[in-house]
Amino acid sequence: MTPAPFTLTFDGRRITALPGQSVAAALWAAGILAWRTTRHGGAPRGAFCGIGACYDCLATVNGRPNQRACLLPARPGDTVTTQEGTGHDR
Repeated sequence: MTPAPFTLTFDGRRITALPGQSVAAALWAAGILAWRTTRHGGAPRGAFCGIGACYDCLATVNGRPNQRACLLPARPGDTVTTQEGTGHDR
């Protein structure tokens, strides 16, 4: 039996994820490549290493900043938002 897809939101946009996908994988599958901006200059960032070593994939998930999207399993109803700078700047 194929696992049932579920939805989460990214910056208010509903996206579909599959059980076992990381948040980064779900964002990639939706065509979203950047979900963080740098502290200096606001340059876009997304997943780079894919194994949690580089921290480029940090995102705010369910209101918690600095979550490594490449390691964090996506869950139904997750709310992912673009993280600006340190994630504590808002």
